[in-house]
Amino acid sequence: MFTPADRQLLREALVEAARSDERVTGAALTGSAALDAEDAWSDIDLAFAVTGEPEPVLADFTTRMYGEHGAVHHMDVVFERTVFRVFLLANTLQVDLAFWPEADFGATTPKFRLLFGTPRDRPQSPPPDARRLIDLAWLHALHARSSIGRGRGWQAEYMIGRVREYALALACLRHGVPAVEGRGLDQLPADVTSPFEATLVRGLGDVGRAFHAVTELLVGEISRVDADLARRLGPLLLS
Repeated sequence: MFTPADRQLLREALVEAARSDERVTGAALTGSAALDAEDAWSDIDLAFAVTGEPEPVLADFTTRMYGEHGAVHHMDVVFERTVFRVFLLANTLQVDLAFWPEADFGATTPKFRLLFGTPRDRPQSPPPDARRLIDLAWLHALHARSSIGRGRGWQAEYMIGRVREYALALACLRHGVPAVEGRGLDQLPADVTSPFEATLVRGLGDVGRAFHAVTELLVGEISRVDADLARRLGPLLLS
């Protein structure tokens, strides 16, 4: 297990490598470190602005991570023109290095603290759309119901989980906390989250009860966004 000191030393080394590379024209802290909110479990999140083709810079940093810093595996997540290369180190530290085209380098969320370079003005990433969450929720609720009817317990459990995910995301939007990847769930009031404990599936024989619990809570969340839609969907989902 890594220590905060291990994390800090590696982050400093990576930032220094970026400063020394003429192809890297900017760097920023992203993630929890940008908000001074790190804890013992936080990973390293860095964004680099790259001039020219990003592949050579990606390759060189990847070689450095494996050769000098104990990487054992990595994966890529691509968003628009930015490559997020995510490394897993032997000490279990996760290192997320984002390689941005120079023209795209700038804050899209509050989790961006410039270290060097000139950022571009970027539109802020919007929160999820409530109507989209509602539509995904009722769709998965129908699949949960049909899975139960077909005796497909594992599929039903999966679908119930998705309904719960979308219903809780609606609650996060309502309370003004992050609504993606479960990041705001532990910031919700207990009187919001406690009823959702009844939606947890305790075994494959429990899917019917859990389904009823989650659909009731979903309809309640829908009603706070669109009462008329809740009146129309409620009888169908709860039947």
